[in-house]
Amino acid sequence: MTDKDAKLIQAENLLKQNQHSRAIKILKEVYKKNSSEESILLKLAWAYYDSGDIKKAIGCFRELFERELPRKVFAGFAFDELVRIYKQEKDFCSLVEICQRAVASQPDDINLLMELVNAYLLTGRSQEACAVCEKMLNLESDNSAIYCLWGNALFTAGLFAESERAYSRAARIDLEQEDYYLFKLAILFQEAENHKEAIRIVRKCIAKNPDNPLYYCFWGDSLIGLNQIKEACRIYDQAVQCGERKNTGAYYNRLGNSLMKARRFSEAALSFRKALEQETNPAYYNNLISACRAIEHEDGTQKPSS
Repeated sequence: MTDKDAKLIQAENLLKQNQHSRAIKILKEVYKKNSSEESILLKLAWAYYDSGDIKKAIGCFRELFERELPRKVFAGFAFDELVRIYKQEKDFCSLVEICQRAVASQPDDINLLMELVNAYLLTGRSQEACAVCEKMLNLESDNSAIYCLWGNALFTAGLFAESERAYSRAARIDLEQEDYYLFKLAILFQEAENHKEAIRIVRKCIAKNPDNPLYYCFWGDSLIGLNQIKEACRIYDQAVQCGERKNTGAYYNRLGNSLMKARRFSEAALSFRKALEQETNPAYYNNLISACRAIEHEDGTQKPSS
């Protein structure tokens, strides 16, 4: 066994014992003498990461990334780790920078282009995201995932009609999952609190797949957003009818949570009671208690002072 191998084993054992500083010291010594060996640099990167020193871990991964870039075959391991860490740390500017550099090195790599689109969207650069999507469609015109990503970018740019056309194109490519792709657009409308449009799209989903209870729950949630509580409860009942009996409690619990967000505490309490009638789940019970307390608090604040 060489001295290098012995020290690497020693460092590995120290890492298993959570003695990161000692392990890092050994790995740095070994790497200094074997700087061409990327496996050692990778071990050092992970040791820094596990010790909580994210900045130095990034430094090691960046060094590996610089080595990956010029190669004809882009392994992308360091790139993947940097993407993950930058997202975790919400360092979206650095995320955009490495994605741009990776794409400059491998301009026709669809996966790298998709990462760049997502990075642009995280930084609010929706127009640039749209442009990259259009480039990808020139490379792969029958890829439903690209049309969905384009639809997302167009929606973020405020181009709602164009976004719907993009999602509809994705649906036409994969007709067996047509409702699945349209539902992605419905979610975007609901997240934007455009509940009328969310309902319009989810009804298209139901027309394609009337047996999916999730679509009825979603419809009900948007009706609550429009303050149409009675109709929302009726639609949730349809979710119960087409769903499996074992999930009935979960549907009523979801309805209760949606009503709580809308501050309709009495109706929420009724929904949680219905959920408990189906399943004695502690979470449902805790939700019922929260609803009852909210009712009491609301009643207390509404009482006139004597």
